[in-house]
Amino acid sequence: MAISNHLIERIHHSKQNNIHGFFDKIKTKKWVKDLYETLFLPQKDHSEDQLKKNFETLQNTLFELTHVVTGNQKLAENHTQKFFASLPELYDLLVLDAQSILEFDPAADSLEEVYLAYPGFFATYVFRISHQLWKQEVKILPRVISEYAHSKTGIDIHPGAEIGKSFFIDHGTGIVIGETTIIGNHVKIYQGVTLGALNVSKEKAHQKRHPTIEDDVIIYSGATILGGNTTIGRESIIGGNVWITQDVPANSLVYHKSEIKIKDNTSLPESLTFVI
Repeated sequence: MAISNHLIERIHHSKQNNIHGFFDKIKTKKWVKDLYETLFLPQKDHSEDQLKKNFETLQNTLFELTHVVTGNQKLAENHTQKFFASLPELYDLLVLDAQSILEFDPAADSLEEVYLAYPGFFATYVFRISHQLWKQEVKILPRVISEYAHSKTGIDIHPGAEIGKSFFIDHGTGIVIGETTIIGNHVKIYQGVTLGALNVSKEKAHQKRHPTIEDDVIIYSGATILGGNTTIGRESIIGGNVWITQDVPANSLVYHKSEIKIKDNTSLPESLTFVI
């Protein structure tokens, strides 16, 4: 069956009007992967000279990517310089994130294991580099980078979110963190957590739509916390599968208590009743 000329003309016209030119997603993913390996993974040649060469290649690639989306050589140079100037601080933050995993996950034996095998740490790494580019107001690139982590780990963190130090994601699959979310320091989040918006209308695109999570909060699996005016107070524990659309005071414990009944109506032994 022949494709209609009308469809071909529409596609051609749309691509001609693509102001961002040819954006190479494969090159973007490779840059994210290569930067991660340079920062955290063992390599055959780990000499200072080889590291310098690696960073030169990474800088050149980021320049090419930002040049495509900005269409401006000078602006692309500035974005590249600013990003790599921020990299020491990003690296220090990521080491704290990894140390938090090592400290609180009994299954983690070393930082090397975290770097090699923990999808939550990789997703946090991708968030921190994409957030830096988001702050620099680089268009499209931060979203493409964050979507790479989403497809690879099942963890969806918008690059516009704000996340403090020592962030700990355990397991992680199914986590969603929206654009205007604010997360404090030493926060721990488990799989299936949603930090989302109550209303997704376009009229609220530039308003705070997602919750604020203060320091030292733990959010267990399946919890849903919605709304830009919703704040979870510091040192609170949010149990699994709860639904929250209003403020939670500091030092709170929020949970669902399951009811268990034996089919023959006999009493359940007290030792088996518990809450988080």
